[in-house]
Amino acid sequence: MSRVIRIKKGLNLRLEGESEKIITIQDQPDTVLIDPIDFHFYTPKLLVQPGDEIKAGSPLFYFKELNSVKVCAPVSGEVVSVDRGEKRKIIGIKILADKEISYLKFEPFDYKNSTREEIIHRLCEMGLWPFFKQRPFDIVADPSQIPKAIVVSTFDTSPLAPDLDFVVHGNGPEFQASLDILAKLTPGKVHLNFHENMTRSEVFYNAKNVTINTFSGPHPTSNPGIQIHHLDPINKGEVVWTISVPDLLCLGKSILENQFNASRVIALTGSEMLKRRYVKTFIGASLKSLLDGNITHPENTRIISGNVLTGRQIGLQGHLGYYHYQVTAIPESSEPELLGWIAPGFNKFSMSRSYLSWLMPRKRYVLNTGLQGEKRPLVVTGEYERVFPMDIYPVQLIKAILANDLEQMENLGAYEVAPEDFALCEFVCTSKTPVQKIIREGLDVLKRETT
Repeated sequence: MSRVIRIKKGLNLRLEGESEKIITIQDQPDTVLIDPIDFHFYTPKLLVQPGDEIKAGSPLFYFKELNSVKVCAPVSGEVVSVDRGEKRKIIGIKILADKEISYLKFEPFDYKNSTREEIIHRLCEMGLWPFFKQRPFDIVADPSQIPKAIVVSTFDTSPLAPDLDFVVHGNGPEFQASLDILAKLTPGKVHLNFHENMTRSEVFYNAKNVTINTFSGPHPTSNPGIQIHHLDPINKGEVVWTISVPDLLCLGKSILENQFNASRVIALTGSEMLKRRYVKTFIGASLKSLLDGNITHPENTRIISGNVLTGRQIGLQGHLGYYHYQVTAIPESSEPELLGWIAPGFNKFSMSRSYLSWLMPRKRYVLNTGLQGEKRPLVVTGEYERVFPMDIYPVQLIKAILANDLEQMENLGAYEVAPEDFALCEFVCTSKTPVQKIIREGLDVLKRETT
């Protein structure tokens, strides 16, 4: 029987700009960019140079710390540039895409009758392994480790998030093939998690080889870290892997087709987006053709690859992030407002009753990028605890990280968290503290000192 877990803490941001459920196919992107920043903590070792002609599935680089894990090209074409930053750090590999994609072909693979080691070797060889992320540390999973469980969240509660049930529709064989592979990668359970209010398509309803769990509650209920905390908490020395539904579809298609299929359905969202729809494109694809003429006020709009809480700012000439399946356009902050906080605030979103907008619980808002105030000292107000649905003391954990107290970090549950789990804490923070950045830095220190 499905397990039901009810989460009460959290917050749903009701924003204008949800995507209409229509899928269009993007013209072949001019360029594709793979940015190593998406693979946090690992050092890329380059396998291509500018001028190289490559196929979709050709390896671009591998990780110095995980030699077997490769990141491969989503499309075929010419490597036009390898951008570098300080100390010659690689910050982007740009590919001029062919009009017709040619694929690097692999030998047929019988995953149903293969061992765990054979499956891992195949996934690494095809460039599919970076889809797997691990807790603790929220980094690409180490294939040499054995996870006690694998968690798949089939819904997304983040602001303006795409409907993953809609995205997965019609991809039953690919999705089930991926689940069958996951079942061979862990001796424990593969948790397939649904939301109580979610309508399940046949693809999800017919899923086999998994343990079904049902959640209810506001954001961040969909975060894998929140689900792991309530299903099977992580202790020191334990590992849990996670993978998203869009990445599962890429994995399943690639295994069945014997070629790296990096196609992805993304949602164009946000109050400044004119045509809000779902688009079929590729990992790392240029968004220029999708954004040109599709932004209300291009000169005063922030384009985000991902959602407004955890996404990355890009420009109108930007590219889709490796793990993102949403692009959001919201207004940039404007001039100071007349009367400021003294105004009634009918169009302002607030957790408290500071503004009269609390009288309209179903109203959707157009929020800009303004901080609504300057940075202040970190004070204990109880705001974090209202939106943080873990049995962890968030303020104390942040202070332990700032003090570089590794023992306290471990005792306070650092192995269970990821920066995205603190996104709402950052949003409601009166002190304007960069909470996600602090958590990321703390996890990096813990990783270096304990491994």
